Amino acid sequence: MIKKYTLFNFILLFLVGCSYSEKNKLEEIFQDSHNFQIKEKPLYTNLEFWYDLQSKDTPYTNFNSLPSMTKKDIQRRHKFWLKILERLQTIDIQKLSKNDRINYNIFNRIVSERVHEVKYKGYLMPINTDSGFHTGLPRIVGAMPFQTKMDYQRYTSRLNDFPRYFDEQILLMKEGLKTGITIPKEVLNGYEKTISAHIVTDPEKSLFFSPFKSIPKSISSDIRSDLIENGRSAILEGVVKAYTSFYKFFKNEYQPGARTSLGASALPNGKEYYEFKVGQYSTLNYTPVEVHQMGLIEVERIKKEMEEIINKVDFEGDFQEFLKFLRTDKQFYAKTPEQLLKEAAFIAKRMEAKLPSLFKTLPKMTYGVAPVPKEIAPNYTAGRYVGPAKGSNSPGYYLVNTFNLRSRPLYNLEALTFHEAVPGHHLQISISDELENVPFFRNGLYLGAYSEGWSLYSEWLGLEAGFYTDPYSDFGRLTYEMWRACRMVVDTGIHSLGWSRQQSIDYLSTNTALPIYECTTETDRYISWPGQALGYKIGQMKIKALRDYAEQELQEKFDVRTFHDAVLWNGSVPLDVLEKLIYDWINNEKALSIN
Repeated sequence: MIKKYTLFNFILLFLVGCSYSEKNKLEEIFQDSHNFQIKEKPLYTNLEFWYDLQSKDTPYTNFNSLPSMTKKDIQRRHKFWLKILERLQTIDIQKLSKNDRINYNIFNRIVSERVHEVKYKGYLMPINTDSGFHTGLPRIVGAMPFQTKMDYQRYTSRLNDFPRYFDEQILLMKEGLKTGITIPKEVLNGYEKTISAHIVTDPEKSLFFSPFKSIPKSISSDIRSDLIENGRSAILEGVVKAYTSFYKFFKNEYQPGARTSLGASALPNGKEYYEFKVGQYSTLNYTPVEVHQMGLIEVERIKKEMEEIINKVDFEGDFQEFLKFLRTDKQFYAKTPEQLLKEAAFIAKRMEAKLPSLFKTLPKMTYGVAPVPKEIAPNYTAGRYVGPAKGSNSPGYYLVNTFNLRSRPLYNLEALTFHEAVPGHHLQISISDELENVPFFRNGLYLGAYSEGWSLYSEWLGLEAGFYTDPYSDFGRLTYEMWRACRMVVDTGIHSLGWSRQQSIDYLSTNTALPIYECTTETDRYISWPGQALGYKIGQMKIKALRDYAEQELQEKFDVRTFHDAVLWNGSVPLDVLEKLIYDWINNEKALSIN
């Protein structure tokens, strides 16, 4: 017995040692990657990051400039991530714990996608019609502390670095012009407004001036005056100069020289590139053709439900006439921006009262409702959730677009609110931010198929919570779901099957109740951002399928609240990882019911 016991312990210690060794290797990779990213001066961090740097004697505290975007540095970073991939392949994941396997799978996906993006030279296209390197820069205001003189000096120094940063991006875009790797010319009309919005003569009207409007009283008035004056100068000589240079390049060179083809398949190695994008944004192994067929099936199903509602309200006319009625009748549109905002806030508040019946664990973070800033509203979506900077005292915000009210129908507002606020993005992102003991790369991690899939599922969840009692609002829910199903058809149609821009606009306007204006802006987004729109519906379908499976397996033991906790409280994960997590949860629930 003594020999057997000793042997058993030896084996146990050996296995634990192996596991510990693999865990150590993984954590070393994480730490090396984290240190590397800090050295590269990341643009967007969180306040906790800055406070952590300030508390340490580290060479990385001098964040007085923006990251380098030269081709040489891009290739240098690429080599680093290739080596990280090689190190990841040496780890025996079977010897990792469940949580470490999750971390491994997520990080391996992130690094692999980063490597492939450079392989296909995606860095030569740093803009799309939805966003760009220049539109995201105001986010640095909310991602930095402004408490000390040094904080303001660091910020001013970064503003002064804008011209260098923009020049490097312009050089990349010029190479894109030479090699045919550009955004299609057909979708660039009006895009210059996203640049000119930051070209101001009065620096105090710049978004970048906001930190200087609320300098802490702990800073003396003399120093405060100097900081403000330096900030004004940095905006005019740094920010405005950079945006002016970019504006001239865009109008004089980029837009005229951009490619005339439309789909991603027309790019060098375009077929492979688009297949990579489908996998990246779906986090599943679907081909473009499979996604296209899935979309067609969903469009047919949803359209039948929409036609049932048309019959229910006794409308005299066909589907297209009903859509025209919805697009043109004034009863379906707010008269003022304030009315639209108040209605959105009221819907959100009513849903909040339903949350305890749908979730066992709710996040602490609150949110507000606000209009989309006017300078970006014309090319912005109907609504969006913007989370707070981690470590700040600010809430999240559900932004509602009040520009062009005749393109913001009230019958869509319930679905939009559930998607962007609760139980959608605000709930999911806030829970993710509250997770503890997760690696750095999972803090604020956004995976579209998971996050957007959850939010589209949240639109459907409104039915379960007793909303959509008005048939027009229920039709609005369906047209939002139809919109996402159409994305699967249109995105793959454009980038894999050779669809034209007008063909895509017509498909959206024929099958959804989206206003023509929005059908156009959405189509341009799909064209300039291949694959991104696929995650919404694919993610929703996967979450709904997992719920259906759980209900079937657990029968009367199924509790929707614990199911939702199982989906959300592991944070943002790829759909293949989520599937494994839910299967494990189902098995645990079965075991609990037996005991």
